[in-house]
Amino acid sequence: MTVQATTEPLVLAVPSKGRLQENAAAFFGRAGLKLAQLSGARDYRGTLVGVPGVEVRYLSASEIASQLASGAAHLGVTGEDLIRETLPDVEGSVELLTPLGFGNATVVVAVPQAWIDVRAMSDLDEVASEMRLRQGRRLRIATKYVNLTRRFLARHGIADYRIVESLGATEGAPAAGSAEIIVDITTTGATLAANALKILDDGIILRSEANLVASLKAPWGPNQREALRAVLGRISAEERARTTREVRAGMPEGGEIDLASLAALHEAELPYGAPKGLDGEIVMRCPAEAVFGLCDALVRASARSVSVRRIDYAFAAENPLAERLLARL
Repeated sequence: MTVQATTEPLVLAVPSKGRLQENAAAFFGRAGLKLAQLSGARDYRGTLVGVPGVEVRYLSASEIASQLASGAAHLGVTGEDLIRETLPDVEGSVELLTPLGFGNATVVVAVPQAWIDVRAMSDLDEVASEMRLRQGRRLRIATKYVNLTRRFLARHGIADYRIVESLGATEGAPAAGSAEIIVDITTTGATLAANALKILDDGIILRSEANLVASLKAPWGPNQREALRAVLGRISAEERARTTREVRAGMPEGGEIDLASLAALHEAELPYGAPKGLDGEIVMRCPAEAVFGLCDALVRASARSVSVRRIDYAFAAENPLAERLLARL
């Protein structure tokens, strides 16, 4: 990637409406990054309050995937399903920085419940071959996910089929007679069941959720890189704080405790180093799931007044999200 000396801003593309926009705003808000639209809710441009050099663009989720692929946006929030459907070369075009915990959906192959003997992709291959031999036509698959479907079927060695691109409610295609089976997204499976469809046992193509995605095709000059470090630094600090706990305790009266061994055993760290003297305070940070084990160990070692607290942000010199991306540019 050529580094360009440019004063152009870092472009952050976020969903323009609905639950995805609300969740994206909440995600950035937790990291102290407030999204502000320039002229109210109808403006499709905005800023990140307190972070200079960032332009926010409000786009549809599919437009965000396209903007990242072309390099028109540096960062974007969109579903992994759209990224893998839209981009022919995902690894060479973008870096999926971190999943965001919302926008969950699973891309699946679903067939009529009446096909009681069809449970797996190997059974579907037999159905497709038999349909071609007996009826002289190919199995029809209704979907909006043309590329994901073709790649998945190719991995299973299925070639006798025809894609019917869906423009409406895909799950209704078999009942309408426009296709025999479908490939679509589902969250609970309730809509599929309501349309008398079932998911094949090995018919899960992708478990998707919204991701923070970076473009490898965008111009990453010094200004964009500086803004990137600021944005990802706050996101990393929030994530680090959310997934860790800070444990504080007084040194035991005897003054002897093997903190290095405790830290290694419970995946903890001593962010301020070992306390000095009997009056020093022990401060340790550990993964949230390890906190009770660490506290029990400190109590057994006669540490005094062991307490646990959540922290809002935990900044560090290391910025793993930014470092991973910058290593690829």
